[in-house]
Amino acid sequence: MAKKVSKNARVAQRAANAGSGKDFVKVIRSIKDPIKGTYSYKEVMIHKDKVKEFFENK
Repeated sequence: MAKKVSKNARVAQRAANAGSGKDFVKVIRSIKDPIKGTYSYKEVMIHKDKVKEFFENK
């Protein structure tokens, strides 16, 4: 049987791993070509706090 980890221990561990990969997400934006009318896709790995900014900027 595994021991349960207290909530405080998990919070402290998450703070220690602040720069870990779990803070990054992969976002995909479709971009339409004005001449041909076809779509291409831009895939980027960005920090989860900057997702809204990524989609606002064109």
